[in-house]
Amino acid sequence: MFDIGFWELLLIAIIGLVVLGPERLPVAIRTVRNWISSIRSFSESVKNELTEELRIQELHANLKKAEQTGMKDLSPEVAASVQSLKEAAEMVNKPYQTAEKTTDSTEKVEQLADNQNEKQSK
Repeated sequence: MFDIGFWELLLIAIIGLVVLGPERLPVAIRTVRNWISSIRSFSESVKNELTEELRIQELHANLKKAEQTGMKDLSPEVAASVQSLKEAAEMVNKPYQTAEKTTDSTEKVEQLADNQNEKQSK
């Protein structure tokens, strides 16, 4: 990447040893290593986000193609994109459906409890 050879690294290490001293050089090396690892992880996350955005754009373009053709005679890639979008929509809706079912069942239990309380109070 930087095209630095062994002798250049050795020269940098000797200059660092002279400037920082033997006590602070290991700490400085660890600090630089941490900076490099954080830069790598940041660049990896940016790369992943860009890849995901490009995939979303491609899905969006394929969905527009499918809408324009009226969802008939779709190419395999467009059909796969539409199917993946349908699956994603179902996955997004599942938590809400289970929450609604839980709410409905909770309301039914409360109604039964209220009915039993009314019967007991009579």
